[in-house]
Amino acid sequence: MSSAIESLHNRIDLTHIPYTDRGSRLLLFRRDDELYIRLAERWIKHEEEVGHYRRRLPILDHFQIVDGDGYPLQLQVESYPHVVRLHTASGNFDWTITDPESILVRLPAGSFGLRFEILADNAQVDTRGGITRGIRNMAYTTNAHITQNVISEPVGSRFKINLRLIASPGDSLLINITPRLAYNRSLPDDPNSAIDEVRRVWDAWFKAAPPVLEEYRTQYYYAWWILRAGLLNQRYYFTREALTPSKIHYVGVWHWDQFFHALAYRHVDTRLAEDQLRIVLDHQRADGMLPDAVHDEGTITHLNFPVDADVTKPPLVGWTALKLFRKSRHLDFLKEVYEPITRWHDWWMRDNSDGDGLCVYRHPFSSGLDDSPLWDYGMPVTSPDLNSYLIMAMVSMARIAELIGRKDDAARHIQSAQAMTQRMTARLWDDQRGLFMARTASDIVPVVTPFSILPFWTGMLPETITQRLIQNLTNPDAFWSGWPLPTVAYNDPTFDPMQMWRGPAWMNINYLFVEGLERVGRNDLAGHLRRKSLDLIMLHNDIYEYYNPLTGEHPPKAAPIFGWTSAVFIDLAIQETRAVENGD
Repeated sequence: MSSAIESLHNRIDLTHIPYTDRGSRLLLFRRDDELYIRLAERWIKHEEEVGHYRRRLPILDHFQIVDGDGYPLQLQVESYPHVVRLHTASGNFDWTITDPESILVRLPAGSFGLRFEILADNAQVDTRGGITRGIRNMAYTTNAHITQNVISEPVGSRFKINLRLIASPGDSLLINITPRLAYNRSLPDDPNSAIDEVRRVWDAWFKAAPPVLEEYRTQYYYAWWILRAGLLNQRYYFTREALTPSKIHYVGVWHWDQFFHALAYRHVDTRLAEDQLRIVLDHQRADGMLPDAVHDEGTITHLNFPVDADVTKPPLVGWTALKLFRKSRHLDFLKEVYEPITRWHDWWMRDNSDGDGLCVYRHPFSSGLDDSPLWDYGMPVTSPDLNSYLIMAMVSMARIAELIGRKDDAARHIQSAQAMTQRMTARLWDDQRGLFMARTASDIVPVVTPFSILPFWTGMLPETITQRLIQNLTNPDAFWSGWPLPTVAYNDPTFDPMQMWRGPAWMNINYLFVEGLERVGRNDLAGHLRRKSLDLIMLHNDIYEYYNPLTGEHPPKAAPIFGWTSAVFIDLAIQETRAVENGD
């Protein structure tokens, strides 16, 4: 059986999937026979100057390896999680990230040239390479013999660097890109040992993961690669090491994404799992609200589009904290987070009441279902998914309170959950449809989504209602065909399989339904949905944000190397492995 590292040979293609590593903002890409480096950084203050981070030019661009006559050499790329090897006519150039801001290149013996461009305000050469300063500072350093080292006059804000080297065995080049004034220009005594150490760390990461069935193993290790390579280091408002949803598409953390990420991390690293919650709780407002997102430069708590309102994400933090505890048994963590979670819950109940005992979304993005047709009829909306989340929050807080010795709180939370379940049933249950329907202040929202079924996940509904909901869930004309679950029913006129939350299948939503089906004793349906979800994620070489539920393809706008889909794949694969081992 091959190792995890060997099973991921050439999964990092440098075209769609960059080479990166834990904590690093460096993303190494390939364009034909050139390399370039983008940074997983937003630079909000500099957007007018350099553009949006998804579209801006690389900070280091047009990196070429050239022969004695200055002609670029062809590159053949071979990749592993710990190293990218460039095969050229002048030998092999092995790239590895040795710290979050530095890439080490092990050089082949011989004579060759390197040339590249860098975004900077000023630049200068020295006897070991050179330095540049700008929005980000860069140093290139080598212990090879330098025969030419020229930095041209800038064109705009880009400098061209031409470097000719005669390298001996053991020589290397270090590229350091940093926001700091101080550079890392310290070359290792032995680049072989440096690369071996990076491999050792990756190998330890994969070995810590619980074993899964052979059929899932390769994609499982790739998902674990995303969960480690996608981590960003601490910086400014980014108070903890945390996983960004997609290092090349979403830079920052988006609240409820972190909760699903934590579900996977709990299997290998308790502190890392807990920190995915802490980075959100670190920025709790005085009134109890938690931000929609956290970036290096600040937080997002209010938006003026498509409506002007405070913006957050669904209240799943207590549900997640309890799941982490069940794995770690770390009682002190529950004591740490209980009061912030309670303040968060109080904010929902106090500041988002619809006046009749249920809660509303005031901004569509607060639902996490940004462009769902549920919001086409105006805001605010009293939605069954939000009130289900709040009921589950109460149940989770009750269990946490019981565990930490606050029995009066536990009883109060359970009573509140029961009362809210009764109010939701009275207000949102449509007996003719057999669904819970969202409402605006004036009318029912006539859109059918799985969120009309989600209340069964709480396990607190009457059996007759639960059975009606499951009957609707398993209707092949609505949800239970193709690659379930569509986020709008197939037979709803607003269904669009390619448009984000207007139809595509999202695996975090499937995860909630798998759990709900198990909670109400429908393990057969839970197993079916779990296996279909795993099989869908395995259709592609990469792991995506969402999928077409009819064809299984990934829509063009679905972000790649996606965090919570990877996390859900990991947890579902572990669940399925245990189910098979137990004969379920």
